[in-house]
Amino acid sequence: MGNVLNACLDFLKSTGVGQSIVGGEWKWIIMVIIACVLCYLAIVKKFEPLLLLPIAIGMLLTNLPGAGVFHEALFEGGHIHWEMFTDGSFTPGLIDILYLGVKLGIYPCLIFIGVGAMTDFGPLLANPKSLLLGAAAQVGIFATFAGVMGIGALGYKLDWEPIKFIMEEAASIGIIGGADGPTAIFVTSKLAPQLLGPIAVAAYSYMALVPVIQPPIMKLLTTKKERQIRMDSLRPVSKKAKIIFPIVIIVFVALLVPDAVALIGSLMLGNLLRECGVTERLSKTVQNELMNIVTIFLGISVGATATAETFLQWKTIIIIAMGIVAFGVATASGVLIAKLMNLFLPKGKKINPLIGSAGVSAVPMAARVSQKVGQEADPGNFLLMHAMGPNVAGVIGSAIAAGVLISLVG
Repeated sequence: MGNVLNACLDFLKSTGVGQSIVGGEWKWIIMVIIACVLCYLAIVKKFEPLLLLPIAIGMLLTNLPGAGVFHEALFEGGHIHWEMFTDGSFTPGLIDILYLGVKLGIYPCLIFIGVGAMTDFGPLLANPKSLLLGAAAQVGIFATFAGVMGIGALGYKLDWEPIKFIMEEAASIGIIGGADGPTAIFVTSKLAPQLLGPIAVAAYSYMALVPVIQPPIMKLLTTKKERQIRMDSLRPVSKKAKIIFPIVIIVFVALLVPDAVALIGSLMLGNLLRECGVTERLSKTVQNELMNIVTIFLGISVGATATAETFLQWKTIIIIAMGIVAFGVATASGVLIAKLMNLFLPKGKKINPLIGSAGVSAVPMAARVSQKVGQEADPGNFLLMHAMGPNVAGVIGSAIAAGVLISLVG
């Protein structure tokens, strides 16, 4: 009878409930609630569901007591401890293996191949001034980087641990301003992997909230007359130009910012598959099957890093707050640079400042927001294709900004 009772007790202790009671843990309950909220936002509210849902499930799996799907010790200190995968001390979980694709920078690059294959650089080539608007939006990244560094300096001065941000963490938070989830994950996995969960959640949440965050800023910084500006139709772009462009960009970025080549090279490879006309099958594969598979692996892996110990901190709240600051500054910078450019452009060639807000990398959502706000002022105004120029320029700009940050602090 005693043996049976002991066996039952051992079984109860091995369950998730038993382990949480014995260990006195309760924070996992909060994380499960947060995971369920993210599931609700993804499924019901349709906030970036393709990636927010896998992130939520990864968060749920990693925080359930005793699940053992992800072990932070394998990646402690920002390094992969390869010897622990084989020394027999414990068996690596499923997500431990999948997370290698994040840590090694594989998944973001594969996603960029798919993004490139779905992107038309025609509007950018038809209006090269769009490059300036895409570059202007990256001000949000560097302004936030500087702001977080200031907060960190204050934290060390006051000796208050929650705001002691180091340079690598500041760079990872700043990249949220690019509104580019894969780029944010790429930078954070290299510089501040301990913040990967909060930064990924913030980046994808704000990407989903583009139609909510951007319009008030756009309307505040422009007059109705400016929002009514109509732009000339874009000139046609030859197929030859579309083929040469990605090759030139790869070479240019490699010479200027080598640390950005992985992302930019992947993006341009995907675009070349689309435009060259002889790799249609590969183009369709990277746009669909490859993107879908990698998105699942990336989301689950990133969500699994959001353990209670790393997520339930004051730093998480600050990351979410600074993320929206970064996004707001990026939006405002694009609009203001467009207004500045108009001071030097002849009458009849003015730029509608609304397309400057599309300089963030949320493709094509930011461009659609520019179109929507523009049509509120003038129902006959069509800005979508004009806004796509800064929008795709923003993708290139955020990748280059990521390379600059990695070069500076990596």
